[in-house]
Amino acid sequence: MAREAELRIREQLSRLRSLPLLRGARLEGELERLQRQLERIVAEPSDEEIWRSVELARNADRPYTLDYVERLLEDWFELHGDRAHGDDAAVVAGLGRFRGRTVVLVGNQKGRDVKERTDRNFGMAYPEGYGKAMRAMELANRHGFPVISLVDIPGAYPGVTAEEHGQGGAIARSQALMARLRVPIVTCIIGEGGSGGAIATALADRVLMQENAIYTVISPEGCAAILWRDAGEAQKAAAAFKPDAGHCLELGVIDAIVAEPDGGAHTNADEAARLLGDALAESIELFDGLAGDDLRRQRRVRFRTIGQLSTTA
Repeated sequence: MAREAELRIREQLSRLRSLPLLRGARLEGELERLQRQLERIVAEPSDEEIWRSVELARNADRPYTLDYVERLLEDWFELHGDRAHGDDAAVVAGLGRFRGRTVVLVGNQKGRDVKERTDRNFGMAYPEGYGKAMRAMELANRHGFPVISLVDIPGAYPGVTAEEHGQGGAIARSQALMARLRVPIVTCIIGEGGSGGAIATALADRVLMQENAIYTVISPEGCAAILWRDAGEAQKAAAAFKPDAGHCLELGVIDAIVAEPDGGAHTNADEAARLLGDALAESIELFDGLAGDDLRRQRRVRFRTIGQLSTTA
């Protein structure tokens, strides 16, 4: 219960901090009250706790996209191929019924055993994967279906073939398409949210993040290799750029944290799916009745203002 209370307070703080134009005595007082309440519940995560989030996000038994599809969607119909080069098994896309409504779902899939991991390229997408995701999202836009995006990718595949097929361009086109969609988009980071490979399918009206997921511009190992010429300093790098859900919420990169079962999502996939399903349903309902133009306008404002700093006199 204490953990769920912490997540709710963190979300309230994040929402209040995103209202700089409304700041005043009452708002500042509410911010201070919530901050004090949060400090009583939990202290700043230690470097070891941040690294623990990295380890849990990468846990081989953690539920992947298809595990959640099995538990949350009915009448699932998977799409294959980008209608240009081929099919990329690292990206899953399709349609299904989610709590009474048809949705389009796209997500990353890593694989369980050696063969499946090889077939799915360890979840690292080629341009064909983003092409397939865009096919599905265009279908959602055409028929007015909400889009759910589940992100769990170490990063887009950096190999020669992927570059020859236009990896960077595919990521950019996917983001541009999501910015234009006239239907609600809800994203959740369910494991690793790595670099451009993650943001390619995370430009959403509401971005969620599971409690033990991570969201980064670079892997801890990659950051350590650049800064200290030693990938073994990954824990030190993670402590520096703080990819855990709590810090991502404080930065305003995400909108809410989805609680997980004690010990992590891999300890109880059914409960993890229930918690995720509740959060997704609540998020989609926030946008019921909003016109497509309003959705696009709000979405663009949201991402154009991420990272902006404001000063007060």
